[in-house]
Amino acid sequence: LDPLTKAQRLIDLYYTELEKSPELIKPVYSYEDILNNQKNGLMSAMLTLEEGAVVNNDLAILRNYYRLGVSTKEFKDLYHLNTEDGLTDFGIAYVKEMERLGIIIDVSHLSDAGFYDVLKYTTKPFVASHSNARSVCGVARNMSDDMIKQLAKRNGVMGINFCGDFLKPSSHGGMRSCIEDMVKHILYIKELVGIDYVGLGSDFDGIDQNLELADASMMPQLAAALQEAGFSENEIEKVFYKNVLRVYSQIL
Repeated sequence: LDPLTKAQRLIDLYYTELEKSPELIKPVYSYEDILNNQKNGLMSAMLTLEEGAVVNNDLAILRNYYRLGVSTKEFKDLYHLNTEDGLTDFGIAYVKEMERLGIIIDVSHLSDAGFYDVLKYTTKPFVASHSNARSVCGVARNMSDDMIKQLAKRNGVMGINFCGDFLKPSSHGGMRSCIEDMVKHILYIKELVGIDYVGLGSDFDGIDQNLELADASMMPQLAAALQEAGFSENEIEKVFYKNVLRVYSQIL
């Protein structure tokens, strides 16, 4: 299937599945929806698209995705730094329209040059939903110190990726993903820019590795490890949800 058709079918599947359990989970289109779901004891679901081909170079299609409650991402090369190839003219128009509409811009898969183009052509907070610190694990998929600082200046947030390849340096893939390495990245980011700009971006749906923290039911183990490392209860809550909700409140 072409990307546009596949996206349309997956959006239909998303809503079809949500309709099966309205007593448990509901879609969100705004920050108020998240608050209302919390009050009513419901889980919130936000529709997200990954990569740019799904709009077929047509901002009208992007606007239609927005009407369905979409946040969008784009791809990047995992292991090769790219400081030359930034956004195309359409890409610049694309991120500007996302910002105007209120779609959260996610730079996790963008090249370094693309990151700085987003910084240049937007004014609101944006996110790196599943990216780690390059100074701790030196792969291109992670963010440099300057990128983290610029993200923080924009009042955005980055989510720690649980993929072992992005947590700890290695000469080969498939390593075990360890909680202690997640803590190292969170500590580094806290010391670099402060606790307000780091969250969790597990990438559970995108990685297939031997994970110490294998699913969401094991999150208390990460909380305990952060507490042992000296994080306060409020700091842990910021990492787990408060920082991300702050950005949602500013954009959605």
